[in-house]
Amino acid sequence: MLRKAFALTEEGYACLKKGAAACALANLALMAPVMVLYVCTEAFLGHLVDSAAALPGLAPYLAAVAAVLVVLFLTQLFEYDNTYSIVYAESARKRIFIAERLRRLPLSFFGKRDLSDLTAVIMKDCADQERIFSHIIPQLIGAGISTIVVAVMLLAFDWRLGLAALWPIPVAVCAMVLSTRYQDRGIRMKNDAALSYIDGLQEYIECAREIRSTNRIEAALSDLRERARRIERAKFACEIGVGVVVSSSQAFLRLGLATTVLVGSSLMLAGSTSLVVFFAYLLVVTRLYDPASVILASTAELIDLRHNLARMRAIEEQPIQEGALSFDPAGHDIEFSHVTFSYADDLGTVLEDVSFTAKEGEVTALVGPSGGGKSTVAKLAARFWDVEGGRVLVGGIDISTIDPETLLADYAEVFQEVVLFDASVMENIRLGKMDATDEEVRAAAAAAMCDEFVERLPQGYDTPIGENGSRLSGGERQRISIARALLKDAPIVLLDEATASLDVENETQIQAALCELLRGKTVLVIAHRMRTVENADKVVVLSRGRVVEQGRPADLLAKNGMFARMVSLQKDAAGWGL
Repeated sequence: MLRKAFALTEEGYACLKKGAAACALANLALMAPVMVLYVCTEAFLGHLVDSAAALPGLAPYLAAVAAVLVVLFLTQLFEYDNTYSIVYAESARKRIFIAERLRRLPLSFFGKRDLSDLTAVIMKDCADQERIFSHIIPQLIGAGISTIVVAVMLLAFDWRLGLAALWPIPVAVCAMVLSTRYQDRGIRMKNDAALSYIDGLQEYIECAREIRSTNRIEAALSDLRERARRIERAKFACEIGVGVVVSSSQAFLRLGLATTVLVGSSLMLAGSTSLVVFFAYLLVVTRLYDPASVILASTAELIDLRHNLARMRAIEEQPIQEGALSFDPAGHDIEFSHVTFSYADDLGTVLEDVSFTAKEGEVTALVGPSGGGKSTVAKLAARFWDVEGGRVLVGGIDISTIDPETLLADYAEVFQEVVLFDASVMENIRLGKMDATDEEVRAAAAAAMCDEFVERLPQGYDTPIGENGSRLSGGERQRISIARALLKDAPIVLLDEATASLDVENETQIQAALCELLRGKTVLVIAHRMRTVENADKVVVLSRGRVVEQGRPADLLAKNGMFARMVSLQKDAAGWGL
């Protein structure tokens, strides 16, 4: 339960138990000086009361003081090692664990979660968990254990003085727990305001060009300022609310000192207790409330941070895509059998009863109006999402039974939205085949017509291209993506408007290279230009999530259906001019 509640790994949970035990031991060790002082006071008071009694020697007490100092040093060192020193390793494990979890989640998860929210989980929430693990949870558990142990001892030694000293602690804790609902509301408002600001800031940075071109700079900055003010107001209200509850509860604890004085004085005057016992209880009470204050402050902190922990647990509890680690299909035909799919319940059905087969050694083109489901079909073919109904098979094997990474070893993809990394041209192309030699990378780049622009770069293939290829044009980025796919040389190739960003001359040359290099593979291509698919072996026409036509291009033209009308419209548009 604790491991799940605090979103810890198995190693982190084991470390938490050690840290809690170390904190409890350190808190109990702090009571040792009180015991030495009690024994020393009782011995020396006995000599003062009865002068005939021998004066105690100092050596045993000095030795006890030295032993106590050694114990305090060792317990504090043990506490430090098991709360602070190990926390950074747990934080690193947690970040890697979340990254690994995200790697194995279906893309549908990312479509439902905000990017800023996921970034906050990895960066902020892991840092908050680090703080919880090092500063809060072990101290909270340790303080609870040590307080209970000391309370039992106080009640056993003198239950009257024990009650007088202890009664404020449960009352203060109850007050803290009862205020949880109020604190929750303030924390939710603060977190929502913070996430809203991060979203706005990210949007402003990503859309800077559009904001400037539409002269919306001042409006965008005004929106950001309002979001920042909302964070300030929410944080102020939250901090005030939590601060009042914690400070009031901690102040309430000090009433125990007053009741201990009153009860102890009354008992001592009545002869029911001695001055030494009364003095010892006063010493213990001054130490007792420090761990209790830690409990109150830690509880408030935990209430604040449990929302962050809940976001981490939500990622951990998401079902991952799993399957067999071996994939030996009988060929690489891709078959869609009565496939139904939707991205979210409120967005409606994207594909409905889609059935067709893309055969190995053939080029199957997906065409149709925008929003018809073409890109969705390509992504389902690679198991980026899992279908809701029907099956997608490769070589007769249902791909939902195959581990995604094992499956994707047989796929090469070139999508409309090219994703590149802030690395060199060589490293970006080598992603297609990490063990490829430089010569193999250059050969794939040459086939994708990359040489033309790489020669102009200051360091050639070793030139960093910026975040997502920001230093390159759209066509140059597309060519790197094509080179990456050619280098992988996978038996299945998915092309989604792969040449859309290229000029006519480069498009023709690259298409010639693709035709030669893709021979014998299963090719699924999405294109809006009819000249791109006129030589395809098969055309599948999708409209509103359904297959309305499929067959060879010539046969579909003869049917004079939707495909023929699309070809006709595009020919008419070719003659359009200003």
